Amino acid sequence: MTTAKNSPTIILIAGHWLGAWAWNEVLEHLKTDHYRAIAMTLPGLDGDDSERSAKTLDDQADAILGVISQHGNLPAILVAHSGANAPVSLVLDQHPELVRRVVWVDSGPVGAGSVFAPEFPDESHELPLPSFDVLAQQASLEGLSADVLERFRALAVPEPGPVLRQPVELTNEARRNVPTTLVCCSISSEQVMELARAGHPMFAEVANLEHLNVLDLPTGHWPMWSRPLDLAKIIDSATSLDN
Repeated sequence: MTTAKNSPTIILIAGHWLGAWAWNEVLEHLKTDHYRAIAMTLPGLDGDDSERSAKTLDDQADAILGVISQHGNLPAILVAHSGANAPVSLVLDQHPELVRRVVWVDSGPVGAGSVFAPEFPDESHELPLPSFDVLAQQASLEGLSADVLERFRALAVPEPGPVLRQPVELTNEARRNVPTTLVCCSISSEQVMELARAGHPMFAEVANLEHLNVLDLPTGHWPMWSRPLDLAKIIDSATSLDN
């Protein structure tokens, strides 16, 4: 019988401006005796950290590895949403043996040398959450109620400038051998795979993955709020794919 003691830990990691709080509704649906599911806040996204604006992608990757080590260095399942893809890609590159599966939520692995915002000014310490009119031009807000948007605005933490400017250094092709689930929300799986095969910079790395499972969860860019139960079911299913 599989129990939480001998099954992988699921680590939920949200994207830009978000902390562990973003996964609260998903965690409610993931409560089970069969595994541990935890959410973490990346360095730089803790509003109580007075030095948060200086945090880097390396700091974030180290923090993820730290959470894995807290659970005995057993291979974990990483669930990475949106901008969490850069530090998680670093973790996959540095220690692929510590990741049993990665679940990308409206996201995907980045390629070597990727920079999220190469033109972000050096003198800018952080990037606050933009207005929702501006944000909607960059990512779909479909499925988010006024109450959800109000909570998003109230709890969002500005993204550290170094995280946005730092190139992602990747050298270990073994990262591509880690089993992967791609959850496509604001862009369909058909579109994602077409873009990957065409070598689009945002999706080209997907075409290099050795063990890929692709699923559609039609909604906006924040499915942990618009479809938390369905996302929890997908994550739950991902835990059994490699048994």
